[in-house]
Amino acid sequence: MSEDKIDDPKQFEASLQALETLVDQLERGDLGLEDSLAAFEQGIRLSRGCQRALDQAEQRIRILSEPSEDAEPEPFAGATAPPPSD
Repeated sequence: MSEDKIDDPKQFEASLQALETLVDQLERGDLGLEDSLAAFEQGIRLSRGCQRALDQAEQRIRILSEPSEDAEPEPFAGATAPPPSD
């Protein structure tokens, strides 16, 4: 996984799982110095990508939660239009 933008929940979950695996490997202490450094670097990239995805999700929630005085109600896409009033 790279540090690319994570915009899919499945990609986020996969990145998080990969990060957990790296942490487990590092905590066991089975890796040599070079492998530990490579795992640490990969973990940092994954961590940053996950953090960006979480920040973007938080921003979307804030935008959706803020009341807007200029917002006009729109019919739900799956709803049928009410019958015209005479």
